[in-house]
Amino acid sequence: MQPAKSFIVELAEIILLAIGLYIVITFAIQTVHVIGYSMVPTLNNNDYVLATKADLHFTHPQRGDIVILKDPFDSQQDFVKRVIALPGEQLRITNSHIYINGQLLKEPYLPKNDPWVSNNNWPSEPSSEVIPAGRYFVMGDNRNHSSDSRVFGPIRLDQIESRAWIRLLPLDSVGPVVQHPTLQPAPAAADRRQPAA
Repeated sequence: MQPAKSFIVELAEIILLAIGLYIVITFAIQTVHVIGYSMVPTLNNNDYVLATKADLHFTHPQRGDIVILKDPFDSQQDFVKRVIALPGEQLRITNSHIYINGQLLKEPYLPKNDPWVSNNNWPSEPSSEVIPAGRYFVMGDNRNHSSDSRVFGPIRLDQIESRAWIRLLPLDSVGPVVQHPTLQPAPAAADRRQPAA
């Protein structure tokens, strides 16, 4: 009788382990295949990223988090973007500079060899826009080649599926993927003037 009992115990352990793994994979983490170049240089085309789902039930996204969300135009596709502005904040983009509540956002992760020149003013009127409650303004790091909140507007919290955590592939780039921006006092008005043509 002992071998049969031992087999039943082992089978029960395997089943419990399988259920535990299913719960973790379904509700706690996801593996994301990055397709496209909108997050270069932080994430490249064909990178694989481990993203967490569970912590979004306890903490809201923070500025600088890289999040996975459903494409607002095609729910079958995922987007990978960075959170730039939070609910209730005033946002203005002027000549490739982002201002949050009047403070300049310093972004160390932007590509150095491809200056941001496309769609680099938002909103279209020369004023700030308040991000609505429960919504987040997201952008790709590759600003010249990203469809993001400049196009589809701030996203709802329930559109965010997970938060990127660790790059798994390629192997020579394994590690955490988050670099957070910092807010600095806005420069004087004279410093923000465009140079004469």
